[in-house]
Amino acid sequence: MSDTPSAARPQPGMAAGALARVAVLPVDLALRLFDPPMRWLQRVIGVRRMAYVFLLPNFAFFGLFVFLPIGINIVFSVTGGSALFPSERPYVGSNQFAYLFDCGSFLDPASCREDHFWRGVANTAKFVVFQVTAMVLFSLITALVLNMKIRGRGFFRAVFFFPVLLSPVVVALIWKWILQRDGLLNAAITTLGGQKILFFVDPSWAMFWAVFVSVWAHMGFYTLILLAGLQAIPADLYEAAEMDATPRWRVLTRITLPLLWPNMIVVIVLALIKGAQTFDEVFVLTGGGPGTATLMVVQYIYETGFASQVQNFGLAAAASVVLGLVLFILTLLQFAAARRKEI
Repeated sequence: MSDTPSAARPQPGMAAGALARVAVLPVDLALRLFDPPMRWLQRVIGVRRMAYVFLLPNFAFFGLFVFLPIGINIVFSVTGGSALFPSERPYVGSNQFAYLFDCGSFLDPASCREDHFWRGVANTAKFVVFQVTAMVLFSLITALVLNMKIRGRGFFRAVFFFPVLLSPVVVALIWKWILQRDGLLNAAITTLGGQKILFFVDPSWAMFWAVFVSVWAHMGFYTLILLAGLQAIPADLYEAAEMDATPRWRVLTRITLPLLWPNMIVVIVLALIKGAQTFDEVFVLTGGGPGTATLMVVQYIYETGFASQVQNFGLAAAASVVLGLVLFILTLLQFAAARRKEI
């Protein structure tokens, strides 16, 4: 046995405490350095205005990476030429917007001067209608199922959320490998005695799979939002409904959906914005084809401003301004409708 008294031996807890004190020394030093100027600033501007000091880094970040690019984009939309720097671009006013809206009939893209833009608008509108509807419906069903007491609930929650962690380009490449002419799905069809289906040649199939892949990739995120809303509903309401022998469909329509409505609004708005801005998944999956069957507005903006031989920054900026205004108006309308429903 050792002759060293147990009180003199270093204890594990003492060592961990010493390491923790050493680790917080830089933080403590930084706080001591910032404390005098912050106290002086508080005396100068007052306690109430100190909140703006702490918000200043966020304001600077948004100003540099959000508001400044928006301003530059607006400048490009009212200027012409092929120069990159705004100071070298001549002012043309609303000519870019007039060029975009020069149409015989807005319902017939072929009658428009810039027909690719309006084909992109029509395809985006169709994509958003089907994608948002399917996204909300399947996210709601999945959230309701995952909120039940089922075996392996945690595992299935992780499985449904896993595609959200993947890059959109990776998702599109995986599904393109599955759906191409000699892909996995056609291999299964031919094995069962069927004929190969050219999914990316038929416009209807191409749009269907574009919607399907988008829903598959992002449904887990919206399911998580709805699942959080379902778990926030008090269990007492369901217990009272069970005691009254209320049918399940009535519980769903009278308790679950009304209390879940704020989360539904968040899902609808986010899905709408995401759907209207869809680019990478559809671009990698179909390239906008066949022809212009899956050409989206954002792909038109990209090709007009960067991918074409003659890069028209002004026209691309004008199209992005139009898209941004439409999304802003739709978002305001949805929030107004949600507020009216709550009242």
